[in-house]
Amino acid sequence: MMATAIQAQESALGVGPGFSIPDPHDIESLQGKVSDAEWQIRCELAATYRLCAMHAWTDLVFTHISARLPDEDGEERFLINPYGVLFDEMTASALVKIDLDGNIKQETPYFINPAGFTIHSAVHSAREDAGCVIHVHTPYGIAVSVQKAGLRRYTQFAMQVHDDLAYHDYEGIALDLDERDRLINDLGEKNLLILRNHGTLTVGQNCAIAFLRMYILENACKTQILAQSVGGEEHLHEDSADMGHRVHQQAAAAFQKGFGDNLIWPGLMRKLQRTNPGFDH
Repeated sequence: MMATAIQAQESALGVGPGFSIPDPHDIESLQGKVSDAEWQIRCELAATYRLCAMHAWTDLVFTHISARLPDEDGEERFLINPYGVLFDEMTASALVKIDLDGNIKQETPYFINPAGFTIHSAVHSAREDAGCVIHVHTPYGIAVSVQKAGLRRYTQFAMQVHDDLAYHDYEGIALDLDERDRLINDLGEKNLLILRNHGTLTVGQNCAIAFLRMYILENACKTQILAQSVGGEEHLHEDSADMGHRVHQQAAAAFQKGFGDNLIWPGLMRKLQRTNPGFDH
C-alpha cells in the first residue's frame, strides 16, 4: 500500500514523532529499475537541488523543487524531495514520485512535506509546460516580497523578468489545499512568482530553464536590496516600463528550450561533478 504525502491535520510536518531519515547515499540506486526517461529527469532534478545549495538558495530542508515525469497508466507523475534530506546531498534515487492527489507512487523509506505538495501540485496541475518548478526562501527574495512595490526595474536582472512576474498574497504555511486555486489564478501564464512574505518561485520547461529564471530573479532581488541600502528612492533610478519591456524581449530567447539551457547546463554539470559528485546515485 502506497503512502500518502499529505495528512489531514494542521501540521507542517504531517507525521508523528519517532521517524528516521536515511542517508540518501545508503539507499539502493534506482538506475535500471525505472525507465531511462525517468532516470534522466531524476538525475537532472537531483543536480538542481545541489546547484541551489551551491548558490545558497536553501532553507535547510524547508523548500522544494519538483519535476514532471512521463505519465504512468494515464496518470500524471512528479518528483519532489524527501523531507529531511539536505539539498547538497540530494540523489536521483532519493527523490519521491507522487501523483496529483499526494499519493507516493513508489517504495521509499521517505515521506514528503505537505506544504511543498500543495504549492507544487497547484502549478503542475494547471501548467502542462511546467516541467520543473523551483520554490526557495532566500533573504533577498523574501526582503523584496515584503515590499509593497515588489520588484523594481532598477537593474538589467530585474528587467529581464519583470514582465513575466506575478504575485501571490501570503496565507500562512501552505497546508490548505484550497489555496491552490488562488495560487494558480495569481500565476496565470507567467513563469515567475513572488509569494508575499514568503519567497520566490519559477517555472520552466525543464530544470535548466527553471534554474536560469531563478538565477536571474534572485540576483534581481539581491541587487535591489543592495541598491536600496543607499537610502530613499530619490537616490535610485528606476527605468521605464517601456525599457523593461524592451529588455524582457531581448532576453526572451535565453528562456526558450534549447537555447539558454544548452548554454548553461553542461557547464553547471561539469562543475557539480568536480565539486559535489554523487547526485546521480
